[in-house]
Amino acid sequence: MEDLLRPFLSLRELTTRELMIHVVDILLVTFLLYRLLMLVRGTRAWRIVLGILGFLLVLYIAGRTGMSTLHYVLEKATYVGPAILAILFLPELRLALEGFGRPATLLPRVIPNQDELAEARTVEELVAAVAELAAGHIGTLIVLEKESPLNDIAANGVMLQAMVSAPLLGSIFYEGNPLHDGAVIIRGDMILAAACRLPLSDSARLDQSVHMRHRAAVGVTESYDCLVVVVSEERGTISVASEGRLQRLGSAAELRAVLNRELRNMEDEPPPKKDREPRHRHRRLRRNGVEVKP
Repeated sequence: MEDLLRPFLSLRELTTRELMIHVVDILLVTFLLYRLLMLVRGTRAWRIVLGILGFLLVLYIAGRTGMSTLHYVLEKATYVGPAILAILFLPELRLALEGFGRPATLLPRVIPNQDELAEARTVEELVAAVAELAAGHIGTLIVLEKESPLNDIAANGVMLQAMVSAPLLGSIFYEGNPLHDGAVIIRGDMILAAACRLPLSDSARLDQSVHMRHRAAVGVTESYDCLVVVVSEERGTISVASEGRLQRLGSAAELRAVLNRELRNMEDEPPPKKDREPRHRHRRLRRNGVEVKP
């Protein structure tokens, strides 16, 4: 018990100036750790962090239980750990360094209000636009932001800041429009940017027949928490990508269900059943050749 209390008892020996320095030091470290967690939250880096924690847990268990061979191999692997982490977290490290040049990004991200959340109108506009684009075999790539901010992706495109509407989306992806070649970024009910370049996926799970547009859709979901809607220019099919996986949909109704579930946390309710009158009200009976009501 004394060992646990010793660090706290030693605080009484510090001067006021030294105590304030320690408090500021702890607050700064806490803030940096918080910003680091917020940076990786909702991205593939979060899964890497969980993998590192699992690795350290196995290393600790191997050392405590006497599994010397496993402990030796894992311990040697930790020597190259910093270099591996630098490679794995290269995109996140770049974003963090860029963030120090933008003081506003150091502040905690405000929780989106009701106006920033996807509304039913937005879902219907998206479904209408995608259905029309699919019918015309017009290639489409729409990225819907969820937890991860896509500011760096939007920065390489053309900023729009316009309300989501089916005619606007249709005009953007029209072949004669200069903005059609690229992705549209949507945040809540706003089209944030168009003609954006997305990272391509090199996942071995994708079939060789998957084209560049679909690989870009999968690639951005491997790095960010987002939902991507893709329309194939060759086949006119509708697909959605999420968490590094690509799923082909059969109809616009399926797309509506996916958007409501992923963006609004709502399940599609079955249409209300119409009250049907009993059959005997519309049935006529014949008795002795005369039609009578039952």
